[in-house]
Formats: sequence, C-alpha cells, structure tokens
Amino acid sequence: MSFPRYPKYKESGVEWLGQVPEHWEVVQLKQLLEIQNGADHKLVEQEEGYPVIGSGGVFAYACDFLYDGESVLLGRKGTIDKPLHVSGRFWTVDTMYWTKIKPEASGRFAYYTALTIPFSFYSTNTALPSMTKGNLSSHLVSRPHFTEQTAIADFLDQETAKIDVLIAEQERLIELLKEKRQAVISHAVTKGLNPDSPMKDSGIEWLGQVPKHWEVSPLGRVTIDRCDGPFGSGLKSEHYTDSGARVIRLQNIRREGFDGTDEAYIDFDYYQQELQGHDVISGDVLIAGLGDEKNTVGRACIAPDDIEPALVKADCFRFRVDRSVSLSRFIATALCASATHDSGTMSSGSTRSRIPLSAMATRKIPLPPLSEQKGILDFLEQETGKIDDLTAEAQKAITLLQERRSALISAAVTGQIDVRGFQHQEAA
Repeated sequence: MSFPRYPKYKESGVEWLGQVPEHWEVVQLKQLLEIQNGADHKLVEQEEGYPVIGSGGVFAYACDFLYDGESVLLGRKGTIDKPLHVSGRFWTVDTMYWTKIKPEASGRFAYYTALTIPFSFYSTNTALPSMTKGNLSSHLVSRPHFTEQTAIADFLDQETAKIDVLIAEQERLIELLKEKRQAVISHAVTKGLNPDSPMKDSGIEWLGQVPKHWEVSPLGRVTIDRCDGPFGSGLKSEHYTDSGARVIRLQNIRREGFDGTDEAYIDFDYYQQELQGHDVISGDVLIAGLGDEKNTVGRACIAPDDIEPALVKADCFRFRVDRSVSLSRFIATALCASATHDSGTMSSGSTRSRIPLSAMATRKIPLPPLSEQKGILDFLEQETGKIDDLTAEAQKAITLLQERRSALISAAVTGQIDVRGFQHQEAA
C-alpha cells in the first residue's frame, strides 16, 4: 500500500524525527504519558484476581491493583523494548513502569509512539538493559492534535492486525513444517524406506512393528564407551578460560544438530591432568541428560569434526559408537525420534526432566544393516533439506512482515504518511 505525504513539513530539530508535518508539535513523551513506578507483587499475589503484568504479559494474579484504566506499560529493567497497551485494573511488576494517559493524548497513539523509542540509545546497562524514568519522560516525539492521533491509531490498529494475521499464518506454517520434519525422520528410522518390507513386532509399545530383518538393541550394546561430565568440584566456573579444551554443555546439544555458537573452554593442562575420562572426539554421540518443555531430555547429536580437545559437562553424556554395527548419525537420529517417549517413561524431576547415564544406556534403538542406515540418512538429508528450505522461506516472510509493521508504525506516528483519509478510501 502507498500513502500520500502531508502537504507541508518543517524541520523537527530531532535526529530520529527529521521533518514532521507543519501543524504537528515536537514534545516530550511526558506530555503524552505520566510515568509511574511498578511494585513488587509478592505480597499481593494469589491464584485469582487482578492481572500482574510483566514484559511478556500477564503471568500471575493479585488481590489488589495499582491502577484502573488505560495505560501504556514500559520496561524499566531487563526487557525494555516491548511496550504494552492495557486497560482495566492491573498490577505491574517492579521492573516495569506504568503510565497515566494525559487528557490531550490518545492512549493508543501513545502506545504506537512508544514502540518507536530508540531503547538501545538510552539503555544504561548492556548486561541487564535498563531505562530511567527521566530518559523516557524527556524523550522527544511528534504530536498531532487529538482527533488526528485517534485517526492514526485507528489506522494502525487495522493495518497491524492484518499484518499480525499474516505473521501468525507463517508461524503456524513453521510449526506444521517442524511436525512434518519430525514425522519424516521418525518414520524413516523406525520403519525404513521400503513400504513392502516384511515386518515384525519389535516388542516395544512405542516402536510397534519394524522391518523383519532389523534388530532392536539397547544403546549400550551398540557403543563401546560412555561417560557423563564431571560433577562437583571437578568443573567449576573458575575453571573456565578463553581457550583450551572445549566444554560441551546442554545448550550445544540440539535435535537439529550440534550448536557451536555458545562456546566454553577450560585450561588444556587441567583437562589433561584431571578430566581425561570425560573426553569427546569427532563422531561421538552427545546426549542431553537434562531437559524441559522446550528442550527434551534425551535429545542427541553428533560431535562435529575438529572438536578435540573436548569434554562433556555434567548432565551431558558421551557415547562412543561401535562403528562395525552402526553409524553415529543414525544412532543420534533414532534417539531424537524416541526422545519425547523416553522422557515421559524414563525421566524424573518435576520442573526439569532428568535421565541418568545408566538408564540412558538402556534406551532401545531400531538397528537396520549398516548399508540401510546410510541409505536412510541420505534420504533424510534430502527430505529434511527441502523442509528446512521451506521453513527458512517462512521465517524470512515473518522477518519482512515484522519490518513492514515497524516501518508502518514509525511512518504513521512521525507523520511521514498522511492517513487521515484512510477510512474514506477504504469505504470507496
């Protein structure tokens, strides 16, 4: 969509505003919003009641409320770049500001304006970003008269809702592609690629029937060595260095493969002297012994080439595969396929699921002949590659839509487009 510009502009004198419509004012944000401090919710928290709102939205309930009315919420510490627009009775946490809308301001216009604040410019702490009330209150914004604020807010409500629907559709597509990807993998490593292959009962409920010529084996029988990471004083925070032996942690072990972006090291001499029994080499199967809802316990991947010298941390298991009977990548793929089931039947823990090393070694693996394992892996590389390409396209679409959304909001609240006739154009 293209929109006209205003007939006349003037210099705002503000770098991030540039030129603004001639009849608009440049004011401080406090002339739209009166910023108030949130409060600790612990003393008022209960199972039901008024919503307690943090940067991610409602997460608890309270017996009391801080304010009753329309408000724009602004982050004080932590997540500072996610303003929220709320109405009614609510409580906000002490890491958020809440606001009273000024009589001459539209709350929805103020909210959209708040989305354009350059938070990184004002943030006072890079480790834990934070905003001061003074910086927010004095931030310069452009302000039309009230009726025009309302018209802009109406326009943005409608147009951002359309974009949000498109984003939601792409997000749903990504979820469906993830499900399809997992289904393709699971079927291939448990049923094989030949639909006409004679089948037999595996004797395992979740696995069902497998090709008649396959074996089903405990993980421990197809591996020649295994270990956990060092517990207790063997590996502590003071042992970490900028280089040396690579420490493999839970965040490195993903269903999709080894995630090498989060690196950690310990001194090489200390590793050689004290921690040799926890070593990892290229091709080892790495398994997560601890998990949660987002990262399933029992997920596995392969240690990449050139990983040495390396070791696993506590709750990360290393299994070295007997390559005469199986391929490491097939074992890791099969373990990922059964991770959800095994986490439900073998794990312990209320908030985080844990499977000990001894139990992990008993997990059942469907085991075709080596040549068939390679054929299945080649097939999966091709098929998952297609799905991954579609997923990347959907993610790119989301990014473009989000950029479009932000640009539209910025253009509207700074007067770079004139949307006053928008409703009339829609009706026509």
